[in-house]
Amino acid sequence: MKILYITFAIGLLAGNGLAQRHKLATVNAQSPDGKLIQESLQENDPAKKLAILEQFIVQFADKQEATEWVLSQLQPLYLKAGNYDKAIETGEKLLALDADDIDAAYNNLKTAEAKKDAAAIIKWSAQTSGIAKKVVASPKREGEDAEEWKQAVDYAKQVDTYTEYALYLAALQSPDPQKAMLLADTLEKRNPDSQYIAQVMEKYAVSARQGNALPKAIEFGERAFARNQFNADMLLAMGDYSMQKQQLDKALTYSTKAVEVMSSQPKPEGIADADWEKKKASIIGLGNWMSGVTLSTQNKYAPADKALRTALPLIKDNQQLMAGALFHLGIVNYKMGQISKNKTQIADAIKFSQQCSAINSPFQAQALKNVKVIKTEFKIP
Repeated sequence: MKILYITFAIGLLAGNGLAQRHKLATVNAQSPDGKLIQESLQENDPAKKLAILEQFIVQFADKQEATEWVLSQLQPLYLKAGNYDKAIETGEKLLALDADDIDAAYNNLKTAEAKKDAAAIIKWSAQTSGIAKKVVASPKREGEDAEEWKQAVDYAKQVDTYTEYALYLAALQSPDPQKAMLLADTLEKRNPDSQYIAQVMEKYAVSARQGNALPKAIEFGERAFARNQFNADMLLAMGDYSMQKQQLDKALTYSTKAVEVMSSQPKPEGIADADWEKKKASIIGLGNWMSGVTLSTQNKYAPADKALRTALPLIKDNQQLMAGALFHLGIVNYKMGQISKNKTQIADAIKFSQQCSAINSPFQAQALKNVKVIKTEFKIP
């Protein structure tokens, strides 16, 4: 009987629509190995397809070209089935055969993400990025189709960007503060200008507080600030830390920038309007409070008065912040009234100081004394 040779257009499509790296030109449909390949192509059930391909690896490991193709089919099937160790093992085998197999590295990164394994995500993000950058930097080979080369380069750029996103997302999702910061640090080292730096800073600040490592978050935020990458939450953490360290110019810079960033930032997708407005009010209120207190400490009375008055309605639910704002409003209005002899400012100084003295806080006793001093000085009954 005549032997039939069937040519298969073999090659699953990658996520970007490019043909898969490993292909088979022809398959002898009558040979034992060809029959298994044909059977795998005709099988729609993932579990059965996986079993057929595994059988091929056991029986025909010497068929190198076919083995590479079969491994490239097995890896995503292992990933989909949740057999993560086998998926990574298969990816490593593919990379041993072809060190520039971007799909194998990318699938291993996706597997590491599925495992929520921070160390593996860092490893495969780096390896996948390295391969992607190599593809992008490679010139078009002689005889290579120009459109296919362009698509390969575009795909590699997308993959490289995804390796940064994977680090950002893993940091965002990690419940371990140290791992979250490590992932963010890795992202910054990989690409300091990454679009995901600003987005990961809020998580970094929270993780640093949880891990008792706030100075590390401040260093991260200051490096980002120098690159014009801003996040309102991180800026507030930087402002608060600077106030504690009596670094008043820094505190004013960061708190002012936090208000500016939050005032102009559009509502992110997926956040309810009410939740966004609440967050916006909280950050703008706290930013103005920091600025106002800092300006008051620097004896810059008029701008301090403006910032603190802006903060008052936004911090009204926090009695300790209110006490501090009212105390400094009493001080700055008293100082301005002394100079201008403006009765309204003196009346405000007494009003704010009295309101402060009604709140149980470290300012309470001094605010009460200030009321008496002001009234005595200006002969107010």
